[in-house]
Amino acid sequence: MGPYILRRLGVALPSVLGISVVLFTVLALAPGDPFEELASNPNVPAEVRMMLRAQFGLDDPVWQRYFRWLAAMLQGDWGFSFISRVNVDTLILQRMPVTLGVIGASQLLALAIALPVGVYSAAKPYSWFDRIASTLAFIGFSLPTFFTGLLLILLFSIKLDWLPFVYRADIAATGAQWWWEQLRQSIMPVTVLGLFQGASWTRYVRSAMLDVIRLDYVTTARSKGLRERVVILKHVVRNALIPVVTLVALQLPAIFGGAIVTEQIFRIPGIGSLLIDAILRNDTPVIMAVTFVFACLVIVFNLISDLLYGWLDPRISYR
Repeated sequence: MGPYILRRLGVALPSVLGISVVLFTVLALAPGDPFEELASNPNVPAEVRMMLRAQFGLDDPVWQRYFRWLAAMLQGDWGFSFISRVNVDTLILQRMPVTLGVIGASQLLALAIALPVGVYSAAKPYSWFDRIASTLAFIGFSLPTFFTGLLLILLFSIKLDWLPFVYRADIAATGAQWWWEQLRQSIMPVTVLGLFQGASWTRYVRSAMLDVIRLDYVTTARSKGLRERVVILKHVVRNALIPVVTLVALQLPAIFGGAIVTEQIFRIPGIGSLLIDAILRNDTPVIMAVTFVFACLVIVFNLISDLLYGWLDPRISYR
């Protein structure tokens, strides 16, 4: 497996470089000036603004700026935020735990819904359970997250006053009280993302299960007298999960981007709100770093999905 991973990383490196070139070029040619607030401030001389542009090399050719950025990235320097006056890696590391906590919990919830519901629906096709689950799944991924988020806020925060609708990173409590407050403020955003993703994955799991459950080797396993539960769990689920793993692995990076809307609704101080704020204020180094991280996540999760294939299907070998 080691040589296979090295080969995949060798193929991924040109992809990462190509992505960085495209991202940097698009952001460099995009309209907007990170120092336009200084330009509109009569108390700041024009010479100061020009000096700052020269200091950060914003007037240099794009190719020079790109190679300067690439050399700094290879040395671990992610750049300097024009607006926050803080290193970009520091900003990302400050926001990352919150985003990982919310995203991770929501994906665990989505898998906890999609796998058992999808498997049982395929095992009992066209039953009442299957019809109800399919209907709820269609409703779940048809409703956008901003709608369900606002609906939960109206119900549980404004109407019932059970849960806070503004996520706070500076909770003053400690110990068990701190964990309880974290749980209360995470319930709604995790539920919104988890139910939306779980509804979509339920349909994929059911479809993959139905494709496998009709194959000849499943019929052979049943003819041997194996119990239906053993047939489903041992012979059907593992093979049916191969396309599901691909879907989940490729969608996980997109979920970080899709969570931007949810983070805005619940005022979660995560990567999504950082990216939105950077876009609105033309903070190019932050935009470049965050989008580059999202692009790298696609490649990393694609490699993880390939590695999981061998565990799910012993016929797959890494050569």
